[in-house]
Amino acid sequence: MARYSLGRRAGLLLPLSSVRGPRGELASYADAPAIARLLRSAGCSLWQFLPLNEVSPGQDSPYAAGSSNALEPVHIELSQVPEHGGDESLTGDERAALAAHRAAHRVDFSSVRKVKLAALGRAFTKFKNGAQANGDERARDFAAFRERHKSWIEEFALYRALHDEREKSWRDWEPALRQREPSVLAHARESHAHQIEQLIWIQWLADAQWRKARAECNALGVKMVGDLPFMCAEDSSEVWELQRFFRFDATVGVPPDAYSADGQDWGLPVPRWDEMRHAGDPWLTPRAARAAELYDAFRADHVVGLYRTYGRPIVINGRRAPAFFTPSDERSQLMQGERILSLLGQRAQLLAEDLGTVPDFVRHSLSRMGLPGTKVLRWENDNGQPRDVRRFPSISLCVTGTHDSEAVATWWESLSDGERRLQLAQPELRGLEGIDAHRFTARTRDAFLRLAYVSSSDALLIPITDALGWADRMNTPGTVGTHNWTWRLPWKLGGELENEPQIRAMASTLRNLAQETGRLR
Repeated sequence: MARYSLGRRAGLLLPLSSVRGPRGELASYADAPAIARLLRSAGCSLWQFLPLNEVSPGQDSPYAAGSSNALEPVHIELSQVPEHGGDESLTGDERAALAAHRAAHRVDFSSVRKVKLAALGRAFTKFKNGAQANGDERARDFAAFRERHKSWIEEFALYRALHDEREKSWRDWEPALRQREPSVLAHARESHAHQIEQLIWIQWLADAQWRKARAECNALGVKMVGDLPFMCAEDSSEVWELQRFFRFDATVGVPPDAYSADGQDWGLPVPRWDEMRHAGDPWLTPRAARAAELYDAFRADHVVGLYRTYGRPIVINGRRAPAFFTPSDERSQLMQGERILSLLGQRAQLLAEDLGTVPDFVRHSLSRMGLPGTKVLRWENDNGQPRDVRRFPSISLCVTGTHDSEAVATWWESLSDGERRLQLAQPELRGLEGIDAHRFTARTRDAFLRLAYVSSSDALLIPITDALGWADRMNTPGTVGTHNWTWRLPWKLGGELENEPQIRAMASTLRNLAQETGRLR
């Protein structure tokens, strides 16, 4: 396992999709260095984003991964694709769709994805007739990429080609395809060769743009913190390819707790962890290697589920069997969790999302392995009494909130009088009084940010909404709709965002705090 090496740093949780490009469009991989420069102006050297995996067809959630290894093509910068002819090469309908998206308050993933994939399809034809036909350097680079990633990309592209043709989950495909009969797969590869090559070419573009952007961000002193979804969706290339390693009579979720009397059902297939282990971990091994290729560090989502996965049997004839943990006993759970985390953390720094109901043995295990757990300020308390942030373990990640939580501003204004008194007893909040103690004003925000910065956790990540003191949220768990995952800043990169007074004030505040608390890198 990679030894913990992040050091004392601060950063922002800022999804790439939450930033507008220079013309108001969805920020691209190529825009990452400009965003990194903004982070550096705020004294930040960590940048956390939501998963960049290609999402499952028909989904917007970055946690509904259609692939554990493929990158989301919606962030490809078309202007950096030599075969793309610019906006004038788009159809009138495509230009109108982009114009509407650029002016919209929220991200319209499906519209942008449709336009970009159509444009990339036309560009691929030009690539085949030009660079590839002539065997030039770009063609050789593409061939090398395809060969280097053949362990996963061929099956991914076949799955997507078949899915795009059928427009339904692989579980509803023809039996021979669903069950992956070799002769039928061979015929499908031959009959869909063009589409497969085009899909791999699109992944080559995304990979090249991201790698270039990451190198530039690293050169600026910004470490890229990815997010590894706990599972990929049932309707995904890996689950179709490796279906014998998953069970479909139950779905992954979490048991009932203080926040949900019925628990949660995430609708994800339950891994057969033992079978995977005996087969050499054909899902986890390439996933770990790919994550290390893409990120400097990454967060392991729902880490307790790697120790013990909570399964909820599906309803059959109106009845549901009892829920279960797999493995079922603590000794096996401990062995499994540490084995998986060791595998995932071989080549990149691993951060553990250990929130929710987590057994003590899991927390002890993370500590023993030197893996940073997550400390959400508002949830770090003993019977309502806030814990001393200066006594957090140094090897931990302090955050004011997550992509799933309500904003600090909303939480603060909802506190009861008793809860508020306990919060105001903390040294960094003690000076708040009057309206600042009840409303989340600029002074309240700055005091709460200082509370986070003085924590003894080496790593600190602040959601952009909390850094600005806004009440916006990225996702509301348990709900479905366009209000989730589509939030974005109102200003454009290229001068407007960087020169916005609220952004400049935020950057100044964060930089001063980083300087004062030893987090400036």
